[in-house]
Amino acid sequence: MDYNSLLSCAVDAANASGKHILDALDQPRMVAHKGRTDLVTETDTLSERTIIEHITDVFPSHSILAEESGQRDSDSDFLWVIDPLDGTTNFVHGYPSFGVSIACLYENNPVVGAVLELPANHLYTAAKGIGAYCDDKLIHVSDTVDLSQSLLVTGFGYEHEAKWHANMDLFKAFTDCTQGVRRLGAASIDLCHVASGLVDGFWEFDLHPWDTAAGILMVKEAGGTVTKMDGNDFSIHNQQILASNGSIHEAMLHFTSPMVASLSR
Repeated sequence: MDYNSLLSCAVDAANASGKHILDALDQPRMVAHKGRTDLVTETDTLSERTIIEHITDVFPSHSILAEESGQRDSDSDFLWVIDPLDGTTNFVHGYPSFGVSIACLYENNPVVGAVLELPANHLYTAAKGIGAYCDDKLIHVSDTVDLSQSLLVTGFGYEHEAKWHANMDLFKAFTDCTQGVRRLGAASIDLCHVASGLVDGFWEFDLHPWDTAAGILMVKEAGGTVTKMDGNDFSIHNQQILASNGSIHEAMLHFTSPMVASLSR
């Protein structure tokens, strides 16, 4: 399959929506609440509309799953999964870690992904079988082989329930046995940082398909490993993830797998 037209569409849509986001960055933000701390802005809505318009202009028969507007089904084997503004809370506060994530799935498997990291304006792209890139330069996961020498990243869900407390315990455990754990607040960007070797591993609970669809392709195409936190196969419909450079994956599973098992008791 030729993925060039799919990738070109994803890149054009990401760049167009990214321009709207950057234009809005210094403007007053109109903010609504999906939950107590789960924010949505008019910029999310405009970004999503821009992306969907780009996709439907080129591929009108494809299905779409978008964070704010939900799913538009068709009979197509292609599904576009969109996060129009990953890291909305960061955007609202002007914290420089947010972005746009667009993936195209064929028969439920990601085949093309584009993540625009803002405000740095780094464009990550990947297509199945051809590698992952940042600003058109080939990227690869890190070569760190020892967990004690690694730098990790994670995220926390909005609901402070059992999984949140479990993740706090993991945060403490990994902080003790690595060179540090960071929490930036945008899962798609975290996955791209794993893919590019900026960090060595990432885990998180309470995720949605639009958080991971593009990022997992980046990690895999950059030579990394993606599973659930118990080591089983991952799909974008799973709400928890473990992604790494591969070399430290088993060492991370030593911590994450028992924690997942404890939550199911």
